[in-house]
Amino acid sequence: MSYFLAFAGFAALIILHEFGHFAAAKAVGMRVERFALFFPPLIATFRRGETEYGIGAIPLGGYVRITGMNPSEEIDPEVAHRAYYRQSPWKRIVVIAAGPAMNVLVAFLILWALFAFKGVQEVSNTVERVSPGTPAAGQLLPGDRLISVDGSRTDPAGFAAAVAKHRCPGRQTQGCRAAEPAKVVVERNGALKTLLLTPRYDAANKRARLGFQFAIHGDRQAPIEAASSSVSGMWRVTKATVSAIGRIFVSAKARNEVSGVVGSYETTRQTISTFGFVDAMNILAIISLSLAIVNLFPFLPLDGGHIFWALAEKVRGRAIPFHWMERASVIGFMLVIFLFAIGLSNDIGRLRGEGFGVR
Repeated sequence: MSYFLAFAGFAALIILHEFGHFAAAKAVGMRVERFALFFPPLIATFRRGETEYGIGAIPLGGYVRITGMNPSEEIDPEVAHRAYYRQSPWKRIVVIAAGPAMNVLVAFLILWALFAFKGVQEVSNTVERVSPGTPAAGQLLPGDRLISVDGSRTDPAGFAAAVAKHRCPGRQTQGCRAAEPAKVVVERNGALKTLLLTPRYDAANKRARLGFQFAIHGDRQAPIEAASSSVSGMWRVTKATVSAIGRIFVSAKARNEVSGVVGSYETTRQTISTFGFVDAMNILAIISLSLAIVNLFPFLPLDGGHIFWALAEKVRGRAIPFHWMERASVIGFMLVIFLFAIGLSNDIGRLRGEGFGVR
């Protein structure tokens, strides 16, 4: 089920992005030849009016084909006046910006709904779930409130750090047992109980763990407050995304953190399987916003490249020679291929055993 839900989430983001282009193109009078989910070859199509709708065989994206997006394209004289490059710059900007704008709107609505109906999520000191076959199984119980670990009172983050200090003798390998147990004090049914739990090393997270999940609580926000929290959160993600993309050109560590389509899908799927709906929707909101941000970089073939050249035409006062755009688009293609190659390489490595860190 998690595979299907993750796939459905990604398909929805693609459909909504392309629908933004599609709806805007129709609204300003451009001729839309095709609206497709996924890339060719097309495996199913139907036509309604002048537009063909289809589903492709390669689930890596989607596209809207608008007449005249290549100035050298041969166009039927009857529809030439509706071709993309025959339109004023502002119309072209509206059509291209509508895709990323739809992703921004989706991210905002998801976050707003989570803040308004689920509230700001805060991790408590209460045990919510214990994973079977782990050191905590049969010892900790849902509802236990963590008081201290190894004699120190701390919050959930501090608790994890304290447990991580327990190391296996010799080399740290998957599933090895720590040399010393952690002394955990919990409050259960109003009474304090001391437990000695021996952590095991988790190679995916690169630390020792006991194998349980803290409960998360949230206080619902008023609609306006939820909107403010959503905008603030989106701004933080935007800054982090732009900063991360900038760092990949100078930092090997930053490049190792990049994920591609496969990694984003698998992270979403594992989150659905491990944590549930709220966490999965948070991730989809971040992916939707990141998709918009990356698409707005001012390089062809990205949406931002089309916007950049439309603005350049407006400032110049006449059309930009297409061969200028073709030459400049080489930079964009190189950037896209570079990011795709890094993301795919990292995803393959994680699928082969490193994991995606969803625990």
